[in-house]
Amino acid sequence: MADALGSLRRHWPEYLMEAAGLGLFMVAAAGFGTLLEHPASPARQAIESGLLRRALMGAAMGLTAVGLIYSPWGRRSGAHLNPAVTLTFLRLGKLTGPDAAGYVVAQFAGGLAGLLAMEALLAPALAAPEVGFVATVPGWRGADVAFVAELSISFGLMLAVLWSTNSPRWAGSTGWLAGALVAVYITLEAPFSGMSMNPARTFASAVPAASWSSYWVYVVAPLAGMLLAAEVYLRSHRTAVVHCAKFHHDQVHRCIFRCGYHVEPGAAAADAAA
Repeated sequence: MADALGSLRRHWPEYLMEAAGLGLFMVAAAGFGTLLEHPASPARQAIESGLLRRALMGAAMGLTAVGLIYSPWGRRSGAHLNPAVTLTFLRLGKLTGPDAAGYVVAQFAGGLAGLLAMEALLAPALAAPEVGFVATVPGWRGADVAFVAELSISFGLMLAVLWSTNSPRWAGSTGWLAGALVAVYITLEAPFSGMSMNPARTFASAVPAASWSSYWVYVVAPLAGMLLAAEVYLRSHRTAVVHCAKFHHDQVHRCIFRCGYHVEPGAAAADAAA
């Protein structure tokens, strides 16, 4: 209990940044989803192709993810924005249990707050069947296919992140890689599962949509896929070190993780002043 309170007292800014990050992601998802899918939207009327609309949605959400990862808040919190990501880095020993709990609670709360704010702003358009609160639900092939799809894309994302963040050459491009995968997944995979990879993201839409019948898919599959990716990475890179739990690490912003990067002397003073 004392450890949890100590972590909350020291690291609450990072928790709030995680909440704000997923909240903003849900604001973008709701806004772009309504623009591209509501029948009364000029964009929907102008673009008949469902594939093209998904590609535009993918590009918008991929760029949103990139912006959040490289923002000052994302650089400081690590921009997990996803309980499955946080729990995978917990498994890898990169953060403490209390910090993982703080991140997960913040992600669920922030995602829900962002979606509810957009519901207040866009209702009833956001609730229209064509938009459906931008909920992630299984496609016509059912929950089993959705589970396999979610597990596969979650595995791919985490494996790419671990490879990139721990590569001196590619570490600085991790955010762009993650954003590109989000864009591709929304374009091509969304018809199978809605493309979530994120229990908190699905939860945020499920609350106002009252859509819970397949929620287990979006809890179990992303976590299983990312944990499996971590195991594959560790076993295939036996001498490799997982340096940090951030998607983009620099020496300017405070790092609360069990970080393997060298911290310059000036960074500690900058963190103290932050």
